[in-house]
Amino acid sequence: MSAVEPEVRNDHDALVASARAHLMRTYPDTDLAFVAGHGSWLVDTAGEEWLDLLSGISVTALGHAHPAVARAVADQAARLVHTSNLFLTAPAVELAGRLAGLAGFADGRVFFAQCGATANEAAIKLARRHGKQQHPDKVRIVTLSGGFHGRTLATLEATGQPAKHAPFAPLAGFVDTVPHDDPAALRAAVGADTCAVLLEVVQGEGGVRPLSPAMLAAAREACDTHGALLIADEVQTGVGRTGTWFAFQQTDVTPDVVTLAKALGNGLPIGACLAHGAAADVFRPGDHATTFGGNPVTAAAALAVLDTIEQEGILADVATRAAQLRMGLADVAARTGGAVREVRGSGLLLGVVLDAPIADDVVAHCRSERVIINAVAPDVLRLAPPLTLTAAEADRALDVLGRAIVAARADRTETA
Repeated sequence: MSAVEPEVRNDHDALVASARAHLMRTYPDTDLAFVAGHGSWLVDTAGEEWLDLLSGISVTALGHAHPAVARAVADQAARLVHTSNLFLTAPAVELAGRLAGLAGFADGRVFFAQCGATANEAAIKLARRHGKQQHPDKVRIVTLSGGFHGRTLATLEATGQPAKHAPFAPLAGFVDTVPHDDPAALRAAVGADTCAVLLEVVQGEGGVRPLSPAMLAAAREACDTHGALLIADEVQTGVGRTGTWFAFQQTDVTPDVVTLAKALGNGLPIGACLAHGAAADVFRPGDHATTFGGNPVTAAAALAVLDTIEQEGILADVATRAAQLRMGLADVAARTGGAVREVRGSGLLLGVVLDAPIADDVVAHCRSERVIINAVAPDVLRLAPPLTLTAAEADRALDVLGRAIVAARADRTETA
């Protein structure tokens, strides 16, 4: 158990009450609050440690309070915190070059944002600008069912989950959504008025579903045929989550635009829209802007993340730990008579498909043993642990998860 100051423990009830009184109700109600973290562990207000297999939704790829990130943030904050984009800062310029190099885009250019939604918003505007250079009506975007691209009005419409649209309808009507597993439908949807196809190589919130090679090939072919841009939303998969810097690097398809966020700053708010080829030269001064984009502190954090992943060989570790988790989940499936139907995803973004809609119950049982996972569908669990997860931590996770699945199935049988 990690030490937590007594006054923090005593203030727990006041913290929860204040949250319920003053925070908008955009997130599920909870009385669980954390005050510290280290590596794969979070520490609550009672001083109890929780094994974090979600990483703040694929964000803390290096774990909590990583010393290299903490040093980079402290050093940069002591020198320069903000200038606005009217001027250059070395961390932002260096980070842009590093990202282009890691993607293999020799002519790559970056627009820095604050999160995944604002990175995707930039990509959508870039695509429309690129389309209108060809024809004034070339402004439509094709996306896939189940995809998730953010909650701004534009990215919400691009998100292929109608239930999220309903409270804010009517939307602008510039997005055409097709099934995530139908190449023919995708080809048919892309036409002369399409400026982009926007997709995730592995759908995260949509159930941790990798797109098939046929879907990716259809998207690239359709974009090439009609002069549209292929945008890969790698907000959740980028920066090593799948075992390569970008998930698209494990496919035969190269996008025109890639969006990033989440793990890029290991918890600091930063997003990036990275383009190459013709797409890299679309924007002109005044076309798009953000006051805090490329902030030197968040850029310094991102550089520390990239340095650490490279210097510590973390990409290779991802494959090792993913294999351990997959083997352990196969054992759970065997021991429970097939309670785990499938494990899908890539690297350390895994979807555990269950044989019954008990995912929320499994999450609750895991929380009772202070292990954090989440459900992305009634029958799908998401595992997105830090890329630095140890073998012993993975064993602990598998032990708790196996028992949680057994318990949730038993609960379902008793109430049936």
